Amino acid sequence: MVHFYIIHKILALVEPRRPSPSFLFMMGRMVAKSSNDPTQRFSAEAWPLLPNLLRVARVLTRDIHQAEDLVQETMLRAVRHIQSFQEGTNLKAWLMTILRHTHIDLHRHDARRPSADSLDAIDHDPPGAAGPADDDAWTNPDDLLARFDDDDIENALRSLPDPMRWTLLLIDVEQMPVADAAEALDVPEGTIKSRASRARTQLRSQLLPHARQRGWISDDPSP
Repeated sequence: MVHFYIIHKILALVEPRRPSPSFLFMMGRMVAKSSNDPTQRFSAEAWPLLPNLLRVARVLTRDIHQAEDLVQETMLRAVRHIQSFQEGTNLKAWLMTILRHTHIDLHRHDARRPSADSLDAIDHDPPGAAGPADDDAWTNPDDLLARFDDDDIENALRSLPDPMRWTLLLIDVEQMPVADAAEALDVPEGTIKSRASRARTQLRSQLLPHARQRGWISDDPSP
């Protein structure tokens, strides 16, 4: 399917980068300060998830240093609220929930929280969404997507409404099961599935005009 190639390109774009020494130092200090057993166990289990948190944070912030700050604040909040985490449940989903709320809190002054109407619109096909005819235009999606700059893919991903972007990040980038993504975003599983599908559709519709404008594909449907 076309969306597979788009997601493959996105995965390459947001491949985890090596954290800065200062970030690793601060995270190491946090683990070292964990004096009680539950916090020590949490730190040990959360440490392998830092690259996943950083990858999502980098897409959200567009800057590796801001991403590290966001993840650091996320981990601090997680440690402070460790008593609310139930051992044996999904730690990654829990941390992603904290990351999402932390990002909202840190950018509340310029964040535009979607209204109920706009959220409802997100769960329906947008005007001009790509359809079967657009799918036919991607006759060789692997070669076509290789021509796009990373900025093209990155801008298309970031053009999505927050609920769609988060769904795509968790489902396609982080490869989380639908049930876990639904838990992290606090929505029904059916909503996750529909938002993921519509997010992929919007990515296609964002990229297709650029491909046509650059002459990579033709508007003429005839062979």
